[in-house]
Amino acid sequence: MKLNGILTAVAGSVLALGMATAAAAQEYTFKLHHMLGAQAPAQRNMLEPWVKQVEENSGGRVKIEIFPAMTLGGTPPELVQQARDGVVDLVWTVNGYTPGQFPRTEVFELPGVFLNDIKAANLAMYDMFEDHLSEDYRGLEVMWLHVHAGQALMTVDKEVRSPADLSGMKIRIPTRTGAWVIEALGASPLAMPVPEVPSALSKKVVDATLLPWEIIPPLQLHNQINYFIEGADETRFGTTSFQVSMNQARWDGLPDDIKKAFRDASGRDWWGTVADAWRGGDDFGIKMATDAGKTHIMLSEAETQAFLDVLAPVQQRWIDEVNGKGLDGEALVARARELIAANAQ
Repeated sequence: MKLNGILTAVAGSVLALGMATAAAAQEYTFKLHHMLGAQAPAQRNMLEPWVKQVEENSGGRVKIEIFPAMTLGGTPPELVQQARDGVVDLVWTVNGYTPGQFPRTEVFELPGVFLNDIKAANLAMYDMFEDHLSEDYRGLEVMWLHVHAGQALMTVDKEVRSPADLSGMKIRIPTRTGAWVIEALGASPLAMPVPEVPSALSKKVVDATLLPWEIIPPLQLHNQINYFIEGADETRFGTTSFQVSMNQARWDGLPDDIKKAFRDASGRDWWGTVADAWRGGDDFGIKMATDAGKTHIMLSEAETQAFLDVLAPVQQRWIDEVNGKGLDGEALVARARELIAANAQ
């Protein structure tokens, strides 16, 4: 019994030592906060792989814990300020939830600038970041930016094939550029974060929403929406820009080797990989809707062009807006379109 007791004590000490060593190895811990649930494709297919890569790059010295669905408190529009204030270390959020704070990056959201190529847009943002976009992100250290597959129309019970079909409808929008799209189409925009969409649909606060197909599974939108509408060749009516960013002071306090662990996981190739994840999620989402018997409409080229013609003034509205803030809107549009074309598949 005495020998067994000694062996048990030794085993316990070894286990405790191992746990202490593992804890000590994780010298840098971070909280990553975002607005969607833990099972959302954005977390499973984008955030979790990135976290794993950073941790591996650091040799186990970094630990990043993901807090989904605003579990650390606040609302989605507060995420940017949470990161800037250091309430959390990292956030994934929609730029447009804080309107006007990221005016340069908005260029990628515009209809006619973004059409259907997620990867080309992401890589163009990477290529433009240092010289053209970085001023948007004071107080933040950007890990990466991305767009989703683009704004498609999801209508509860109305088939839409022309801008005139939207007249008088109330449509949820994610960003101010999305609001301009809806206003150009003759409908009424209502801004709200994406987690609020199912409730707004059920209460008939909105008749439709602008969203990518990727969000169908986590919000179970195929249970509320009957028509899923996009342009020819997956053309969308603008898109939404996102960021994963760290509090600047937290970043500045990290040693170079830990910064390298983050940077190596967040390089240009990763910005492209993120696009693949969103395209895969979009394809999965629309399949879920059609499998449920809902109607997926891909407009003809002529029908698509009719929408794009009506939306053309949105670009000029944005140019006039940012020119008034001392930016060169025309140059930003030209450069974004040039780089999207250069990075096209």
